[in-house]
Amino acid sequence: MESLLPGRIKHYLRQFKKPPAWIFLPAVLLVRFMRLFMRLDIHDPNNCMDVKTYPYITVTWHNRLLFFPTLFPRWAREKSAAMISASRDGQYLASIVGYFGIRTVRGSTSRKGAAALRESIAMLKEGTNVCITPDGPRGPRYVMSKGPVILASMTGIPVVPLGINYSSFWELKSWDRFQIPRPWSRIKMVIGDPLRIPPNITDEELEGWRLLLEERLNSASRVGE
Repeated sequence: MESLLPGRIKHYLRQFKKPPAWIFLPAVLLVRFMRLFMRLDIHDPNNCMDVKTYPYITVTWHNRLLFFPTLFPRWAREKSAAMISASRDGQYLASIVGYFGIRTVRGSTSRKGAAALRESIAMLKEGTNVCITPDGPRGPRYVMSKGPVILASMTGIPVVPLGINYSSFWELKSWDRFQIPRPWSRIKMVIGDPLRIPPNITDEELEGWRLLLEERLNSASRVGE
Protein backbone atom coordinates (compact mmCIF):
# COMPACT_ATOMS: atom_id res chain seq x y z
CA MET A 1 0.00 0.00 0.00
CA GLU A 2 2.91 2.30 0.71
CA SER A 3 3.95 2.16 -2.95
CA LEU A 4 0.61 3.39 -4.32
CA LEU A 5 1.19 7.12 -4.01
CA PRO A 6 1.78 8.77 -7.42
CA GLY A 7 5.32 9.95 -8.09
CA ARG A 8 4.49 13.66 -8.03
CA ILE A 9 2.79 13.35 -4.64
CA LYS A 10 5.76 11.42 -3.25
CA HIS A 11 8.14 14.09 -4.56
CA TYR A 12 6.08 16.80 -2.83
CA LEU A 13 5.90 14.91 0.46
CA ARG A 14 9.65 14.33 0.49
CA GLN A 15 10.17 18.06 0.79
CA PHE A 16 9.11 17.59 4.42
CA LYS A 17 11.32 15.80 6.95
CA LYS A 18 8.10 14.47 8.43
CA PRO A 19 4.90 15.51 6.62
CA PRO A 20 2.17 16.81 8.94
CA ALA A 21 -0.57 14.23 9.54
CA TRP A 22 -3.30 16.55 8.23
CA ILE A 23 -1.93 16.15 4.69
CA PHE A 24 -3.38 12.63 4.64
CA LEU A 25 -6.81 13.56 5.97
CA PRO A 26 -8.42 13.83 2.46
CA ALA A 27 -7.30 10.26 1.67
CA VAL A 28 -8.75 9.02 4.97
CA LEU A 29 -12.07 10.77 4.33
CA LEU A 30 -12.20 9.34 0.80
CA VAL A 31 -11.71 5.78 2.07
CA ARG A 32 -14.40 6.29 4.71
CA PHE A 33 -16.78 7.70 2.10
CA MET A 34 -16.19 4.84 -0.37
CA ARG A 35 -16.76 2.31 2.40
CA LEU A 36 -20.34 3.61 2.83
CA PHE A 37 -21.26 2.07 -0.53
CA MET A 38 -20.02 -1.44 0.24
CA ARG A 39 -21.51 -4.29 2.24
CA LEU A 40 -19.44 -6.32 4.67
CA ASP A 41 -19.82 -10.01 5.48
CA ILE A 42 -17.64 -11.48 8.23
CA HIS A 43 -16.88 -15.20 8.50
CA ASP A 44 -15.51 -15.77 12.00
CA PRO A 45 -16.17 -19.39 13.06
CA ASN A 46 -13.76 -19.20 16.01
CA ASN A 47 -15.14 -15.93 17.40
CA CYS A 48 -11.76 -14.21 17.04
CA MET A 49 -13.50 -10.82 16.96
CA ASP A 50 -14.34 -11.22 20.65
CA VAL A 51 -11.98 -8.97 22.62
CA LYS A 52 -11.79 -11.62 25.37
CA THR A 53 -9.84 -13.87 22.97
CA TYR A 54 -7.16 -11.24 22.21
CA PRO A 55 -4.33 -10.93 21.42
CA TYR A 56 -3.53 -12.40 18.01
CA ILE A 57 -0.94 -12.01 15.31
CA THR A 58 -2.92 -11.47 12.10
CA VAL A 59 -1.63 -11.79 8.54
CA THR A 60 -3.27 -10.19 5.49
CA TRP A 61 -1.95 -9.92 1.95
CA HIS A 62 -0.62 -6.51 0.90
CA ASN A 63 -3.00 -6.01 -2.02
CA ARG A 64 -6.11 -6.26 0.20
CA LEU A 65 -5.21 -3.44 2.62
CA LEU A 66 -7.14 -0.46 1.28
CA PHE A 67 -10.23 -0.85 3.48
CA PHE A 68 -8.60 -2.92 6.23
CA PRO A 69 -8.96 -0.25 8.98
CA THR A 70 -12.64 0.32 8.16
CA LEU A 71 -13.63 -3.33 8.62
CA PHE A 72 -13.32 -3.31 12.41
CA PRO A 73 -15.16 -1.39 15.14
CA ARG A 74 -13.28 1.37 16.92
CA TRP A 75 -12.61 -0.71 20.05
CA ALA A 76 -10.93 -3.41 17.96
CA ARG A 77 -8.76 -0.89 16.11
CA GLU A 78 -7.62 0.61 19.40
CA LYS A 79 -6.51 -2.87 20.52
CA SER A 80 -4.43 -3.39 17.37
CA ALA A 81 -1.08 -2.29 15.96
CA ALA A 82 0.02 -2.53 12.34
CA MET A 83 3.58 -3.48 11.43
CA ILE A 84 4.71 -0.95 8.82
CA SER A 85 8.11 -0.62 7.18
CA ALA A 86 10.57 1.94 8.52
CA SER A 87 10.86 3.62 5.11
CA ARG A 88 9.72 7.15 4.24
CA ASP A 89 6.71 5.67 2.40
CA GLY A 90 5.94 3.69 5.55
CA GLN A 91 5.70 6.95 7.47
CA TYR A 92 2.91 8.09 5.12
CA LEU A 93 0.95 4.91 5.80
CA ALA A 94 1.55 5.18 9.54
CA SER A 95 0.02 8.68 9.48
CA ILE A 96 -3.03 7.37 7.63
CA VAL A 97 -3.76 4.40 9.90
CA GLY A 98 -3.30 6.67 12.91
CA TYR A 99 -6.52 8.44 11.91
CA PHE A 100 -8.34 5.13 12.41
CA GLY A 101 -6.99 4.68 15.94
CA ILE A 102 -4.48 1.98 14.99
CA ARG A 103 -1.01 2.10 16.51
CA THR A 104 2.06 1.14 14.52
CA VAL A 105 5.18 -0.98 14.84
CA ARG A 106 7.86 0.42 12.54
CA GLY A 107 10.12 -2.11 10.86
CA SER A 108 10.28 -5.05 8.44
CA THR A 109 12.49 -8.01 7.60
CA SER A 110 14.69 -5.72 5.48
CA ARG A 111 15.00 -2.76 7.86
CA LYS A 112 14.90 -2.46 11.67
CA GLY A 113 13.58 -6.01 11.91
CA ALA A 114 15.02 -6.68 15.39
CA ALA A 115 13.49 -3.49 16.83
CA ALA A 116 10.11 -4.31 15.27
CA LEU A 117 10.27 -7.82 16.76
CA ARG A 118 10.96 -6.47 20.27
CA GLU A 119 8.17 -3.88 20.02
CA SER A 120 5.73 -6.49 18.70
CA ILE A 121 6.48 -8.81 21.62
CA ALA A 122 5.86 -5.96 24.07
CA MET A 123 2.52 -5.10 22.46
CA LEU A 124 1.36 -8.71 22.44
CA LYS A 125 2.22 -9.00 26.13
CA GLU A 126 -0.05 -6.03 26.88
CA GLY A 127 -2.92 -7.65 24.94
CA THR A 128 -2.63 -5.73 21.66
CA ASN A 129 -3.06 -7.52 18.33
CA VAL A 130 -0.17 -7.20 15.88
CA CYS A 131 -1.25 -7.03 12.22
CA ILE A 132 1.30 -7.98 9.56
CA THR A 133 1.32 -7.93 5.76
CA PRO A 134 3.69 -10.88 5.23
CA ASP A 135 4.40 -10.21 1.55
CA GLY A 136 5.02 -6.47 2.00
CA PRO A 137 6.35 -3.98 1.42
CA ARG A 138 7.82 -5.20 -1.91
CA GLY A 139 6.80 -8.81 -2.41
CA PRO A 140 6.89 -11.39 -3.86
CA ARG A 141 3.11 -11.33 -3.98
CA TYR A 142 1.31 -14.02 -1.96
CA VAL A 143 4.55 -15.39 -0.50
CA MET A 144 4.62 -15.64 3.30
CA SER A 145 7.65 -14.23 5.08
CA LYS A 146 9.12 -15.99 8.12
CA GLY A 147 8.47 -13.05 10.44
CA PRO A 148 4.95 -13.96 11.65
CA VAL A 149 5.99 -17.57 12.28
CA ILE A 150 9.04 -16.51 14.30
CA LEU A 151 6.97 -14.04 16.33
CA ALA A 152 4.27 -16.64 17.03
CA SER A 153 6.84 -19.24 18.05
CA MET A 154 8.65 -16.84 20.40
CA THR A 155 5.48 -15.59 22.14
CA GLY A 156 3.06 -18.53 22.04
CA ILE A 157 0.43 -16.16 20.59
CA PRO A 158 -1.63 -17.74 17.79
CA VAL A 159 -1.33 -16.36 14.28
CA VAL A 160 -4.60 -15.87 12.38
CA PRO A 161 -4.92 -15.72 8.57
CA LEU A 162 -7.28 -12.90 7.65
CA GLY A 163 -8.57 -12.91 4.06
CA ILE A 164 -10.26 -9.87 2.53
CA ASN A 165 -12.16 -10.56 -0.68
CA TYR A 166 -14.08 -8.18 -2.95
CA SER A 167 -16.93 -9.31 -5.17
CA SER A 168 -15.86 -6.79 -7.82
CA PHE A 169 -12.70 -4.73 -8.01
CA TRP A 170 -10.19 -2.87 -10.14
CA GLU A 171 -6.61 -4.16 -10.17
CA LEU A 172 -3.62 -1.84 -10.37
CA LYS A 173 -0.47 -2.63 -12.36
CA SER A 174 1.68 -2.63 -9.24
CA TRP A 175 3.92 -5.48 -8.04
CA ASP A 176 1.10 -6.82 -5.85
CA ARG A 177 -1.78 -6.14 -8.29
CA PHE A 178 -3.37 -3.94 -5.62
CA GLN A 179 -7.16 -4.31 -5.50
CA ILE A 180 -9.64 -1.42 -5.27
CA PRO A 181 -13.25 -2.58 -4.81
CA ARG A 182 -15.89 -1.04 -7.04
CA PRO A 183 -18.79 0.88 -5.48
CA TRP A 184 -21.61 -1.33 -4.19
CA SER A 185 -19.39 -4.40 -4.22
CA ARG A 186 -19.47 -6.85 -1.32
CA ILE A 187 -16.50 -7.28 1.02
CA LYS A 188 -16.12 -10.68 2.64
CA MET A 189 -13.66 -10.94 5.49
CA VAL A 190 -12.64 -14.51 6.28
CA ILE A 191 -11.00 -14.99 9.68
CA GLY A 192 -9.27 -18.35 9.55
CA ASP A 193 -8.41 -20.83 12.28
CA PRO A 194 -5.81 -19.60 14.82
CA LEU A 195 -2.52 -21.41 14.29
CA ARG A 196 -0.22 -22.00 17.28
CA ILE A 197 3.45 -22.41 16.49
CA PRO A 198 5.52 -24.45 18.99
CA PRO A 199 8.61 -22.90 20.58
CA ASN A 200 12.23 -23.63 19.69
CA ILE A 201 11.49 -24.84 16.17
CA THR A 202 14.29 -25.80 13.78
CA ASP A 203 14.88 -24.07 10.45
CA GLU A 204 13.24 -27.01 8.68
CA GLU A 205 10.20 -26.84 10.96
CA LEU A 206 10.04 -23.07 10.49
CA GLU A 207 9.79 -23.55 6.73
CA GLY A 208 7.03 -26.11 7.17
CA TRP A 209 4.97 -23.76 9.36
CA ARG A 210 5.63 -20.90 6.94
CA LEU A 211 4.27 -22.90 4.04
CA LEU A 212 1.23 -24.00 6.05
CA LEU A 213 0.42 -20.41 7.06
CA GLU A 214 0.87 -19.26 3.47
CA GLU A 215 -1.51 -21.98 2.28
CA ARG A 216 -4.15 -21.02 4.87
CA LEU A 217 -3.97 -17.32 4.06
CA ASN A 218 -4.19 -18.03 0.34
CA SER A 219 -7.24 -20.21 1.00
CA ALA A 220 -8.93 -17.48 3.09
CA SER A 221 -8.05 -14.94 0.37
CA ARG A 222 -9.32 -17.18 -2.47
CA VAL A 223 -5.98 -17.01 -4.24
CA GLY A 224 -5.98 -19.23 -7.30
CA GLU A 225 -9.78 -19.60 -7.53
